[in-house]
Amino acid sequence: MKTIGITMGCPAGIGPEIILRHFEQTPENSAVRAVVLGDTAVLKRCRKELGSRMDITPWMPGTSLPANSIPVIEVSSLPENSFNWGEPNHSTADAMAAYIQKGVEFIKKGWLDGITTCPISKEALNDAGYEFPGHTEMLAHLTASENFAMMMSGSRLKVTLVTIHCPLSKVPAMMSIPRILRLIQITHRALKIDFAIDKPRIAVAGLNPHGGENQLFGSEEIHAISPAVSRSQSNGIDVSGPYPPDTVFFKAARGDFDAVVCMYHDQGLIPFKLLHFNDGVNVTLGLPIVRTSVDHGTAYDIAGKGVASPESLSEAVKLAVEICRNRQNNF
Repeated sequence: MKTIGITMGCPAGIGPEIILRHFEQTPENSAVRAVVLGDTAVLKRCRKELGSRMDITPWMPGTSLPANSIPVIEVSSLPENSFNWGEPNHSTADAMAAYIQKGVEFIKKGWLDGITTCPISKEALNDAGYEFPGHTEMLAHLTASENFAMMMSGSRLKVTLVTIHCPLSKVPAMMSIPRILRLIQITHRALKIDFAIDKPRIAVAGLNPHGGENQLFGSEEIHAISPAVSRSQSNGIDVSGPYPPDTVFFKAARGDFDAVVCMYHDQGLIPFKLLHFNDGVNVTLGLPIVRTSVDHGTAYDIAGKGVASPESLSEAVKLAVEICRNRQNNF
């Protein structure tokens, strides 16, 4: 049975709450086994305020997992009144970074099979001296990975992004054949190995309205996207496009494609979250470790109010187990 470590994310966010709700809703005989890398004091505070009855038990690798309890690897020990819900500080930033670091360490030692991450604050992370744009880049650094990408995964739609967190005004200049070619290759490999799709079908979205309309609305399709698609096809990948962005997601959602390679953040995430707002999963492709994540942020505005949904977290844990098994079967 695979064991997944759930990193608690920012202690001041909704991470503690969705962890409690996830374990409350997970049947005792579930085939999914998870432990938390976090802080028992924070979880107990959250439990008390939410009126939860879940037991919370400190746990260390090598010992049996407790029944009907949340097993916690104690990474931080924040005093109960050291922060308010929705208000991150230096201590919570250090803690959320430590959870990630410890998760990678335990995977390398063979104590965990993969990790599922709860949301962190990129701003707080940077303010605490960790110079990473987010989770993905930090994990790439910790695993010495250079060829990685983000996929948003759901039952009806999967998308990967050529550019992620950059201003829209800079996207056209970042459209290059090598960059798009690389993402098509990463997407293809992940669909085959991590998702066990024997013959993946990949669509590539254009950048401009109507796919550029023969350069009337832009030339990126001609100069960068189409050549990358052609080269990928010559390498044996079942990929097609560029498709007009206003039609390709409909085709993918009805089952014509297994994934869509998108040119920028909102191009892919708007249709994805329309379909998978509650149950979407963020997967980091190209890492030597398995990492899935919730597809939402820290939600500081609702932290501590008892209204956060654990659905994305539960789906992320299940997908982490699935990818672990698929990788084991494909190697």
